[in-house]
Amino acid sequence: MQNSENHHPHHHHHHSDTEIIGNDRASYSGPLSGPLNKRGGKKSARFNIPESTDIGTSVGTGGKSNDDAYVEITLDVREDSVAVHSAKTAGGDDVEDPELALLAKGLEKKSTSGSSLVRNASSRIRQVSQELRRLASLNKRPIPTGRFDRNKSAAAHALKGLKFISKTDGGAGWAAVEKRFEDITASTAGLLPRAKFGECIGMNKESKEFAVELYDALARRRNITTDSINKAQLKEFWDQVADQSFDSRLQTFFDMVDKDADGRITEEEVREIIGLSASANRLSTIQKQADEYAAMIMEELDPNNHGYIMIENLEMLLLQAPNQSVQRGGESRNLSQMLSQKLKHTQERNPIVRWYKSFMYFLLDNWQRVWVLLLWIGIMAGLFTWKYIQYKEKAAYKVMGPCVCFAKGAAETLKLNMAIILLPVCRNTITWLRNKTRLGAAVPFDDNLNFHKVIAVAIALGVGVHGLSHLTCDFPRLLNASEEEYEPMKYYFGDQPESYWWFIKGVEGVTGIIMVVLMAIAFTLATPWFRRNRVSLPKPFHKLTGFNAFWYSHHLFVIVYTLFIVHGEKLYITKDWYKRTTWMYLTIPIILYASERLIRAFRSSIKDVKILKVAVYPGNVLALHVSKPRGYKYKSGQYMFVNCAAVSPFEWHPFSITSAPGDDYLSVHIRTLGDWTRQLKTVFSEVCQPPPNGKSGPLRADNSQGENNPNFPKVLIDGPYGAPAQDYKKYEVVLLVGLGIGATPMISIVKDIVNNMKAMDEEENSLENGHNNMAPNSSPNIAQKKGNKSGSASGRNNFNTRRAYFYWVTREQGSFDWFKGIMNEAAEMDHKGVIEMHNYCTSVYEEGDARSALITMLQSLHHAKNGVDIVSGTRVKSHFAKPNWRNVYKRIALNHPEAKVGVFYCGAPALTNELRQHAWDFSHKTSTKFDFHKENF
Repeated sequence: MQNSENHHPHHHHHHSDTEIIGNDRASYSGPLSGPLNKRGGKKSARFNIPESTDIGTSVGTGGKSNDDAYVEITLDVREDSVAVHSAKTAGGDDVEDPELALLAKGLEKKSTSGSSLVRNASSRIRQVSQELRRLASLNKRPIPTGRFDRNKSAAAHALKGLKFISKTDGGAGWAAVEKRFEDITASTAGLLPRAKFGECIGMNKESKEFAVELYDALARRRNITTDSINKAQLKEFWDQVADQSFDSRLQTFFDMVDKDADGRITEEEVREIIGLSASANRLSTIQKQADEYAAMIMEELDPNNHGYIMIENLEMLLLQAPNQSVQRGGESRNLSQMLSQKLKHTQERNPIVRWYKSFMYFLLDNWQRVWVLLLWIGIMAGLFTWKYIQYKEKAAYKVMGPCVCFAKGAAETLKLNMAIILLPVCRNTITWLRNKTRLGAAVPFDDNLNFHKVIAVAIALGVGVHGLSHLTCDFPRLLNASEEEYEPMKYYFGDQPESYWWFIKGVEGVTGIIMVVLMAIAFTLATPWFRRNRVSLPKPFHKLTGFNAFWYSHHLFVIVYTLFIVHGEKLYITKDWYKRTTWMYLTIPIILYASERLIRAFRSSIKDVKILKVAVYPGNVLALHVSKPRGYKYKSGQYMFVNCAAVSPFEWHPFSITSAPGDDYLSVHIRTLGDWTRQLKTVFSEVCQPPPNGKSGPLRADNSQGENNPNFPKVLIDGPYGAPAQDYKKYEVVLLVGLGIGATPMISIVKDIVNNMKAMDEEENSLENGHNNMAPNSSPNIAQKKGNKSGSASGRNNFNTRRAYFYWVTREQGSFDWFKGIMNEAAEMDHKGVIEMHNYCTSVYEEGDARSALITMLQSLHHAKNGVDIVSGTRVKSHFAKPNWRNVYKRIALNHPEAKVGVFYCGAPALTNELRQHAWDFSHKTSTKFDFHKENF
């Protein structure tokens, strides 16, 4: 029968065979609401198909009969299921439309309880009716011009998306869920509370709200209205969540957003899911702007202002993603596959050959460190052997035996190491040697602090051998020697001692014990556990942890060196002054180190700086912009020391310079990680003001007039000092990796590359135009080259970098505010595509996770529309989760065969080994050579 309401548009009484959808009506016929018998039977319904929609190839409107405008769907209704038996046109032709085929699969609903089906027959029929209405609504919508294409690439991309549980393999995943269910429901009579659903299926605490919404969506689909479910229902939920079908995932996600289950998503529902996704990914900025982003999605996906969007709109958005990326050609894919095969680990069968190859690779990568360590160990071995042989010939050997030889041999190595341990911390000397001499090619100056620590270990071992040899061997032998045996020792020790106290109360004993105690304190507080606050101590001992404790305890060396000289002058056995050589070892290193400290004090006092700008950013980062002293020259990647008397007049702390050499100011970004930096931030926060008009943003204080604000604390600087990253210009290709605040030296390099590119462009344009003099607004880099006869050739010789890859990985969204201006400037000025920048926010779930799916959609829409990334707030599009570093190296190796790539890393030590290992692997298995460098402070 046809719908009579088509002829009476103002009649609003809804018969059982009519449903209103939007402003349109869809008709159907058949006894859907009649009673069901227990055995079930087939029920049919007829649906009107709008003229704008064609079904398959057999249904149309032009020239067709009235029956052709209807589809007849036959349902097979049984006690425990409702299945689609057939779908035909009213004329009897089978329907081949894929959406109807999808409906046929979707309508097959199995009942959780066979007996309850009869009792709830009417509600089940209403559910089926709702699904049919959704189909009618779906077919009524005009197909968009840019209809999504389920090609191979799009399908592959889609299957990676909307995963509700990461790293699950179905069966094994359910076993873990089942175990958690048993644990959680042990006290709840086998019922899983709604609030514990996320924990049970393996989601973390940050996703609790998201998990609750997922529970609600799955429950709505099954007409479950309770706040708890049993194990069988959980299994149903899990099967849908873990379903690998993209269509199933899409439907589940759609159901989460579509809270009223009407098959449409309104702007309010979009706003709620945006807030939920932002909360799960700890993106507070997006959460605050949920209204704006919801309006943007509706504007994009609902251009006809229907007031809602449908499931196919979300699908279209997801399947568009592969088209936005540049696809590699067949040749590149083949190269990538060949490289992957080459990089596969192959085990050499012959252990000798395997060991030899590994050893040669190790030597090739570490020859600078190897020869320095071998020279140092050789010198120590020589000194030890020399003293051992020397004392073996003395009369004391007959009484004290080889113990005196071990004690004196260890003492000689201690003299050497106490002298050279000062050299690696003579930073001015090291910076001069690496910048002004060619020693940097053979000496690993970048490992100065590591060498300092290795020497400290050798000192600890030397003290142990020296002290134990005396205390456990030499002194007992002297105490227990007979009068005849002791006779030769009277010249050195006087009358034979009667107890240990005689040795301890002497100058040698007192100085030795005090030195050991002070060294033990300094060494202990210098360990990472104490220095980086990894040890939690009760009050008042908590002050023994942190950088302040390390810094002050390290200055106990002044007392140690004084006692060391006294100890060396009061030797028992050596009486001749010229044989007491301790002062000879220490004189030059002590003078050199003292000169370094005097230079710092002198240089910082005459090179006065004024604070220009201060900002306190999210993530506890303080940015200081100070005036650049006259004649202050530095390289990108270098660092300087900062002192603030308002915090501590004695402490100097190193920080990477974030400004570029061409800038007319100096800047550092300081993260509060310890006592001193926390106090520094507090001091400057007091003079900063919040943004006007209640806007969100960093605290700021600006002194653009150039006269120092009296409220600003006084700051002194010392430097610059050499660092590994300053050598980036030697490489045509560089990989810059910064972890959190470790991006600071890399930012300076990015700015320097941009300035150099700009300078070279200006120089080339000037030469092309025939001008010999530079324009007044030329870059400072040009001015430095002025007068150089080689012109642009000189610029090219000094600056070799032609391609830079910058990866910044940070945990918090607010971190991107630190260098937002610099990132935007680099993106705007890099017309030649020299710098490839990648921001990674690890708080956001990886691409493909349902919890970040809407964030990904928002990001794509906003970046395409406004050119700004919603996560970083810059022109650089952000990635989610952590980078796949192997793929990063692989892509660079493919893009730059036969090239030498400089890899510069600054950040937490955890990533060092992985980056170094990849550099080693790709250097020895591809034609691209990677030189790895890590910043050390």
